[in-house]
Amino acid sequence: MANRFILNETSYFGSGARKELKNEIARRGFKKAFIVADKDLLKFGTVDLVTSELGGVPYELFSEFKANPTVKNVKDGVKAFSSSKADFIIAIGGGSAIDTSKGIAIVANNPEFADIVSLEGVADTKNKCVPIIALPTTAGTAAEVTINYVITDEKSGRKMVCVDPNDIPVLAIVDAELMATMPKGLTAATGMDALTHAIEGYITKGAWELSDMFELKAIELISKNLREATENGKNMTARENMALAQYVAGMAFSNVGLGCVHSMAHPLGARFDIAHGVANALLLPIVMEYNMPAALNKYCDIAKAMGVDITGMTTERGAAAAVEAVKKLSLDLNIPQRLRDINIPESALEQLSKDAFADVCTGGNPREITQKDILALYKKAY
Repeated sequence: MANRFILNETSYFGSGARKELKNEIARRGFKKAFIVADKDLLKFGTVDLVTSELGGVPYELFSEFKANPTVKNVKDGVKAFSSSKADFIIAIGGGSAIDTSKGIAIVANNPEFADIVSLEGVADTKNKCVPIIALPTTAGTAAEVTINYVITDEKSGRKMVCVDPNDIPVLAIVDAELMATMPKGLTAATGMDALTHAIEGYITKGAWELSDMFELKAIELISKNLREATENGKNMTARENMALAQYVAGMAFSNVGLGCVHSMAHPLGARFDIAHGVANALLLPIVMEYNMPAALNKYCDIAKAMGVDITGMTTERGAAAAVEAVKKLSLDLNIPQRLRDINIPESALEQLSKDAFADVCTGGNPREITQKDILALYKKAY
């Protein structure tokens, strides 16, 4: 069997990397930008940091989308893009902005998918999406380098995971200065999202040597830098290392898949609008405990990457140390520890387990799992 690995064309890293925008736009011959940006970033001045580097290229702005973007948000964006007469998209923000951009860009060049819901899973799109330049402002989703995006179907109350090589941005600019306004809570949650990507990508059924190399490095970088990036957001070294870590994790999981942490997090976002990073962070150690028997040796690798000395430990004890290290990091970052802490009603757990079992990420879980098992994990998390 051949292992496929898809990456974007070009990426820039480092504080001030956005200054490459003007040259890249000119080199590619783009004439007008359609900017998709989070509303908060307009208030914080982050969007201005980007538009000041466009070299005079005209643009129109679209910011009418939710933190968990919906089918309607994408449809509205497609209409706005068409009216703008732009020839490329600039996505500024976290996963919500970049995922919205991917949905817009795919449908703009593949109008037969205008209903949006038909994009769920592996959609058979024929054309590359409208060119996207992605500038992430959070260190978590790695949407700038993945072939995935997630859109909420309001009618069904489900998150649709869309997997499509045609949606990958042509250019990623990972500039830690654009992340400097992230508050502590968002820094912590998005960082734990990146850790979840790295851990699930390392143990998923599709993992192999190339993806393993990236995921272990991401785990190491996150473990060394997330606490400092959260406590001292002006420490640009920590910010840059987190920006790199989430990108590296994304390079791998985009190609090999994830697991049940994501399956269980997606319904929490779709039905209760819970931030994706918070949902992942809360569920990660609980699902890790369930999956431990299927990945004992890899859990020992995770423990070592997180700085735990497991010399002299049994394989089982070393694996347990990985879970303990994740729990410790989560507690240090003040992540909510129970579903009841984020106002999830116990009566919703049955439906959540059905949604999670049907999620595309479930198939990548390293240990076989049933809906009953998932319900038990939700109850444990409650």
